[in-house]
Amino acid sequence: MRRLALAASLVLAGCTVGPNFERPKIDAPAGYGDEPINVPSRTYGGQIDTRWWTNFRDPELSSLVDRLAKQNLDLQSASERIQQSRAQRDVAAAQGLPHIDVIPKYTRERESLNGETSLVEPAPGAPLEFNLFQPMVSARWELDLFGRVRRAVEAASAQTQSAIEARRGIALSAIAELAQDYMQLRQLQREEAFVRDNLALSQRRVGLVRNRFANGVATTLDVAQAEAQVSTIAQDLPTLRSQQAQMINAIGFLLAEPPRTLVTELTAPAAQPPVPPAVPIGLPGELMRRRPDIRQAEADLHAATAETGVAVASFYPDISLSGSFGFESLKTSTLFDWASRAFMVGPSVDLPIFEGGRLKGTLKLRKSQQREAAINYRKVVLQAWHDVDNALTNYAEAQHAQTDTLATTQADERVLRAAEQQYREGVTTFIDVIQAQAALLQSQDALARSNAQVEIDLVALYKALGGGWETVAK
Repeated sequence: MRRLALAASLVLAGCTVGPNFERPKIDAPAGYGDEPINVPSRTYGGQIDTRWWTNFRDPELSSLVDRLAKQNLDLQSASERIQQSRAQRDVAAAQGLPHIDVIPKYTRERESLNGETSLVEPAPGAPLEFNLFQPMVSARWELDLFGRVRRAVEAASAQTQSAIEARRGIALSAIAELAQDYMQLRQLQREEAFVRDNLALSQRRVGLVRNRFANGVATTLDVAQAEAQVSTIAQDLPTLRSQQAQMINAIGFLLAEPPRTLVTELTAPAAQPPVPPAVPIGLPGELMRRRPDIRQAEADLHAATAETGVAVASFYPDISLSGSFGFESLKTSTLFDWASRAFMVGPSVDLPIFEGGRLKGTLKLRKSQQREAAINYRKVVLQAWHDVDNALTNYAEAQHAQTDTLATTQADERVLRAAEQQYREGVTTFIDVIQAQAALLQSQDALARSNAQVEIDLVALYKALGGGWETVAK
């Protein structure tokens, strides 16, 4: 048996039919576009930071991301799918190993005088009714001379890698979603701070107008307009509080926490995280080894290629070695005597002759699936380059919009101060003050949203570049 196994292993080493997988070669652009230019935060072709969220210099954000790796339910489900895929690979690999079974068997039998026994003359004294004891050990080993099992294991291994890359993609998306939700929360808190500042200013202005009315300088219309302005500004607060609660719950859901769990932690207002002055983005050619979706598409192509090999190997004969050894006796007293031994050993060949087109149809199907996987790989790579290019443009334009919004806010602040001064001097009416303050509040809200949009677009750029899963997806 040892010599036979050695000979089989030598044959196995050099005979695997079907196509071998090769990573597709796609010519990558030399670099990304020049954007963003003339903005505070520039990009350059350096090695990307796999912990990019720390560049915002916000300890709370970093703490939330660290907890995400352990608590996110989507990541936990993806981990289970990896375990399932590995188990499937073990099942596929088991087909190429010897199978050994112990089959202890006992039967009570009676021969029919009108059956086969009637064709022969029983030995004198032979009973027609007897016990038969048959403890046996059987073994079978498929030699896999043409690599059908090895191709199946290769396909299962590639599918396991695909599941791993899928989890990495989920990790990257979860980090980006968490960071963007956090940016929006800080935006809403900043908007609320602007509203409260304007509300306090309007309330003080009501007292000023009432004093002017008592001195005969202001009119009842001025008083009514001042009081109405307070109510108008206060109307924005319930909506902002509701949106903040929803955003806190959204972050809590990503961390698998019950509703309101993070209220104490996140309700206290904090500054909107600043973007770094320089952002490394690497080179387009590096994207194919970093983006999880590209790596997953490559693993899927590998699996499809191996499945084609399985289909090719199905046209070749399956050769197996099988045997059994045990004892057979009518009595327990002689069951384990050497004379009671029984064995069988020998090869078996399963050669497909006519399958009604099943094998040809399967091979045609697998080749088509392999070509589709190759097309999908090219599509995913191309989409990744587009994602980065679009993210660069969005990041640049968001910064331009932020600069313009800041200039508008500063101008509206000057307009409000001028309107208040002119009203105190009696040069203009109170309606001009109300309009100036409304314009300022609108531009302040726009500034908070613009700041958040820059941060959100930077997170989208980091996501498009594919970095970050290395830390979370262990």
